[in-house]
Amino acid sequence: MSVQVSTVPQSSATAFSMSFPETEKILKSVLHFTEWLSRYGETSYDFQSFYASDLARNAKALYYRKPLLGILAVSPMVFSEAFAPSARSIFWKRQRFPIADAHYAMGFAFLAKSRGEDRFYQKALHFLDVLKSTRCPGYTRYCWGYPFNWETLRGTIKEGTPLITTVPYVYEAFKQVWEIDKSDEWNQILRSIADHALLDYQDFQTSASASTCSYTPDPEQSVAVVNANAYRAFLLTSAARDLSEERYWKVAERNLNFVLESQNEDGSWYYAKDGKRKFIDHFHTCFVLKALVKIEELTRHSGCTEAIKRGVEYYTTNLFDENGLPKPFSSRPRMTVYKRELYDYAESINLAVLLRGRFPELDRRLSSVLNDILTVWQKPDGSFRSRRLLLGWDNTPMHRWAQSQLFRSLCLLLYRNATNSNPGCPAQA
Repeated sequence: MSVQVSTVPQSSATAFSMSFPETEKILKSVLHFTEWLSRYGETSYDFQSFYASDLARNAKALYYRKPLLGILAVSPMVFSEAFAPSARSIFWKRQRFPIADAHYAMGFAFLAKSRGEDRFYQKALHFLDVLKSTRCPGYTRYCWGYPFNWETLRGTIKEGTPLITTVPYVYEAFKQVWEIDKSDEWNQILRSIADHALLDYQDFQTSASASTCSYTPDPEQSVAVVNANAYRAFLLTSAARDLSEERYWKVAERNLNFVLESQNEDGSWYYAKDGKRKFIDHFHTCFVLKALVKIEELTRHSGCTEAIKRGVEYYTTNLFDENGLPKPFSSRPRMTVYKRELYDYAESINLAVLLRGRFPELDRRLSSVLNDILTVWQKPDGSFRSRRLLLGWDNTPMHRWAQSQLFRSLCLLLYRNATNSNPGCPAQA
């Protein structure tokens, strides 16, 4: 399939460059990354590679049940993660990750729109075709999860189990390409994804106006995870508008209210409202805030506006260091073996772009983060470092953690810069 991809008019190019002087550097970085991606391939190791085998999962499960004994069992993985990150190849294999494929599809769709080049549109189509073939087996409706068994505090989430933290990204990917080519196939898949999000997860009432959803279709796995509810609320809010179905909004609103009611007095959110996982980290905070920003854009919901204001104030004050760079945690769940995380950079750029111009302090953070990414984190081969460890770097490229997320964030910034330079071009999150 080939379509004429609209782009910013040539007359806007000069204003585009003058208004956003970082654009040329970002574009050079992004194109360098796409060259690396073509050489490296679309499978990779992952943050969870150390724990994906049955032996390592059992060690992790023991740690959750009996922490003192479990420390001994997980120590080889922890040591490797901290001092020999390339040892992932000993523990597990390279895999394809649907959440990464969705981010790559979105990134290339943004490039297609901002650059007007069919080759980028074709790459977006490629990743959608991949996603069609990697949906979870055994489910009537379209859905996606992880390609490995994931050991959690509440047990094992089996390979191929749908995750409400993955599915919304795939929805966005199909939607973005549909907005380019208006394919009826993508529209039908969007409806199937929306019905999955509506019908295949369970809700539990938490107040007269709020409910929390399950993380997977199995309610025994996890409930009360704040970012999971934010994701589902956004997907269903978007579907209510995209597909003109009020039934999606009725469920979305209750999950949204759960997120709003879960916000702490200081503006933060714990990872979960279960009394156990009371940590506050960088990228999960971004997940919650960006979902609220997108819902606010669709609905003008006043509760979102107030929560965003309080949340951004906490975020900029507590989740950046004295140099204006992302801190992994403001409240840690345990000892960590790294200083900085690529995922934090990716999501901080994403959030700052969505809110650009509303919060001056967040705009300043965006400038610092971009400078660090472009001058320190990108390697000569075009990929990005994954983590800054206590000693040295983790240079193992991981598509899910977070090469694809950073690529998508930078492409979003390029697209927003282009549309802001050309007011006649619609903005998109």
